[in-house]
Amino acid sequence: MVTLQLSLVIATFFLQLFSGAYSSTFTILNKCSYTVWPGVLSGAGTPPISPTGFILQSGESTSISVPTSWSGRIWGRTLCTQDPSGKFSCLTGDCGSSTLECSGGGAIPPASLAEFTLNGAGGLDFYDVSLVDGYNLPMMISPQGGTGGNCTSAGCAADLNGDCPVELKVVDGSEGVACKSACDAFGDPQYCCSGAYATPSTCKPSSYSQFFKTACPTAYSYAYDDGSSTFTCAGADYAITFCPSPATSSVKSSNPMAVDISSGGSHPASSALIGVATTTLAATWRLWHLF
Repeated sequence: MVTLQLSLVIATFFLQLFSGAYSSTFTILNKCSYTVWPGVLSGAGTPPISPTGFILQSGESTSISVPTSWSGRIWGRTLCTQDPSGKFSCLTGDCGSSTLECSGGGAIPPASLAEFTLNGAGGLDFYDVSLVDGYNLPMMISPQGGTGGNCTSAGCAADLNGDCPVELKVVDGSEGVACKSACDAFGDPQYCCSGAYATPSTCKPSSYSQFFKTACPTAYSYAYDDGSSTFTCAGADYAITFCPSPATSSVKSSNPMAVDISSGGSHPASSALIGVATTTLAATWRLWHLF
C-alpha cells in the first residue's frame, strides 16, 4: 500500500511537471508615487480568484494565488474616492461595482490591462499587456522562475498621459490622467477592427495605435497586434508592476523589444503549436473586447 501511494505521488508530480498542471502566484506591486486600486476579472468558465479589488499604497505589494488554467485580467484604478453614501468610484479604470471589490465587473476604458491564460497549449502560459482599450498607467508583467517560450517581461513602462494626442486625452482639470483608444474615441470600424475591418488583412495599424506601439513595443496596440505582443512561459510565477521604471511622480502628469513567439529556439511545444495557440488566444482576446 505504501509503495502504491508513493507511486501515485511520483506519478502526480511528473504529470504536473510535464503537463503544466500547477497554480501560480501573482505578486502585484505599486511602484507609482500615488495610490493604485487594482481590479481583477476572471474569464468565463475559469475559477474566480479573490479579492477582485483592493488598495495598494505607493511602495506596497500583495500576492494572490491563482488556480490552474486560470484566465483573466488585472488592471489598476486611479483617482478613486468614496462619497458620503459609501459609493466607491474611480476616475480611471473603474469597474462599475460602486465598491472596492469589482465582483465580476471589468475595467471601463481607458485602462491598461494585464491579460493571462495559464496552462494553455503545450502547458504554456500566455500573457500580454493590452492598450487596445486605452491606457491609464504604466504596467509590466515579469515572469519569475519560468522556462520555455519567449519567457520575458512585457508591457509598457512609459507614462503616456502627458503626450497623449489631444483628441484621445482624458483630463482632470488641465492634466491628462488617461489616454483613450481611437476606437473608444471615434467608434470608427477601421479603428475598432469591426464590420468590414474585422480581419487581419483589412484592419491595419493606425497613426493612433502607432503612438502606443512606438512608446510601448511589447504591448498590444490594436486588435491584430499578436505577433509582437503575446508572450509565453511555463512553470512561472508573475510580478505585475505598476509604474515599473522610471517611477511616475504624478498620476496626472526603455522597454525591451518584443520577441515574436514563433521565433526559433528551444521550446516545450512546437512553433506550429504555439502559432495555433496564439491564434486561439488572440481570438479569445478579441471576444473579451466585444463586451
